[in-house]
Amino acid sequence: MDFFKYIHAVGTGVKGNRDLSFEESKDMMEQVLRQSVYGEQIAAFLLGWRLKPETTQEFKGVVEACDMFIKKSDVLNSIELGYPFDGKVNNPFLFPLVGKVLKDSDLNLVVVGDDLTPAKKGITLKETAIALELSKNIYYLDRADFFKEMHDLTPIRMRLGLRTGFNTIEKLTHVASSDYAITGVFHKPLVKKYIEVFSHRYKRLALIQGNEGTPELFSKGRLWIAEGGNVEEIIVDPQHYGINYVKSWERITLKESLEQINDPSKEFLDLARLNAAVYLFVAQKADSIDEAFEKLNG
Repeated sequence: MDFFKYIHAVGTGVKGNRDLSFEESKDMMEQVLRQSVYGEQIAAFLLGWRLKPETTQEFKGVVEACDMFIKKSDVLNSIELGYPFDGKVNNPFLFPLVGKVLKDSDLNLVVVGDDLTPAKKGITLKETAIALELSKNIYYLDRADFFKEMHDLTPIRMRLGLRTGFNTIEKLTHVASSDYAITGVFHKPLVKKYIEVFSHRYKRLALIQGNEGTPELFSKGRLWIAEGGNVEEIIVDPQHYGINYVKSWERITLKESLEQINDPSKEFLDLARLNAAVYLFVAQKADSIDEAFEKLNG
């Protein structure tokens, strides 16, 4: 279909806008990924789509189109950790320490990185992953290698400079065919949308109120677990486990972030253990977070 019809559908205002069908969304995304239309048209659509806003049905079509391009690399006994691509600003990544905590378990961690996308201008997972020697149970996959078409859209997105619907759908790629996945959410309304779009792809899908939109819990928050049509909500409070880590509210540099990972404080390491316990519970390696945390501290 003529791409202009998609721009018209999302960019003519409240009275003229309409939602795209599943097939239209899939076709739109395929044209965007192939860049068979001008970059200005892609940016115009993304801005209008964001303001309309996006629907679950549209996201489903976009995700199916993405699946056509993603080159999979299966990782057995794995949980996919869905990170945003706009980086972290105030606190270091926890996943390198979580991997060390879980090195003797049979759970592998799958993380995906790429160049910076809008809008936080933070330290990216890619910068962190390539600067460290990661545990063997951490599988770092670069999006430029397995999903080049999305990677190649980065310059357009950076010139636009705003969050778009891509920020929502890109965190969970299912590139490793993991049975389990967890990603971060800022707001509860996103929980329903993520479950409707992604839960059928995993045996269990978890959403957590993670730090800076990541699947890393730094303070008291909610954990939602979707399995077989059911959704369980759990409150996870680090203080319940004797952890009193104080989050930073100041922008940190990559050097400062790496220093905290390489030489973690007791509280930061305890926080990594708690997150490891959450992942073990989500991946059905423990009957509860309490049980997993106790084993990791045994």
